[in-house]
Amino acid sequence: MFTLKALQKNKTIKYGVPMLLLVVGGSFGLREFTQIRYDSQRIRKKLDPSLEAKVNVERQPVILEEEYEKIKKLKMDEWRNIRGPRPWEDSREYQEQQRSRPDEKP
Repeated sequence: MFTLKALQKNKTIKYGVPMLLLVVGGSFGLREFTQIRYDSQRIRKKLDPSLEAKVNVERQPVILEEEYEKIKKLKMDEWRNIRGPRPWEDSREYQEQQRSRPDEKP
């Protein structure tokens, strides 16, 4: 019926079966590699137990409220915008010059 020579000449078996195996096997391989990637990201995102105790996820809204209260106490009317120095300028000298300049009000 079918001989080995006939199977070797058949293009479906010669090219189709290896291609099908490559596609199906590749999808399984990619699934395993992506699972390793996501597992490693999950492990990296876990907090250290000592750090997690300091952060305390349940206390975070309280921390935000405390910061809001601190900001409310600041006097925002007396605020001045002081430009930072350029890379070629001496930062301390330039900032002292900016602070000593009188306020320019229109």
